[in-house]
Amino acid sequence: MPCSVPAQALTKLCPDLESWPQRWRYQDSDIALGERIVECLTPFLLHLLDQGLATKTLQRHRDHLWMLGGEIIRRLHEDTALRRKSINTLILQLIDDECGPLIWPRITEQQQNSFDATCRKLYQFLTTSSKPSAL
Repeated sequence: MPCSVPAQALTKLCPDLESWPQRWRYQDSDIALGERIVECLTPFLLHLLDQGLATKTLQRHRDHLWMLGGEIIRRLHEDTALRRKSINTLILQLIDDECGPLIWPRITEQQQNSFDATCRKLYQFLTTSSKPSAL
């Protein structure tokens, strides 16, 4: 089945994708938010897989998306008013065509620059495609 090929590639790239929400959580109520973050990021992960990028590049983007999800959950705890926003809106509020949020605890400038590159790609994906093409 054509649909199983992307699913298999995604499972190979992110074998722990389903556990991300549990790993990000501060409290159990964060799991549902984490699941929505994963739902939002999955089409982008599939898009990256479709690009034919090198394995290390895909892994780097995957790791940065995991960091972004954790940062979103952290910020939701700092500012509970953010919980009223949709996950897509919140992500677009945190990233733009230049960078992503500053990661806490702090990472090196080189790591932040690499993270920002992933956020720029995600921003471009989210703002130029309403839905990914047939998967």
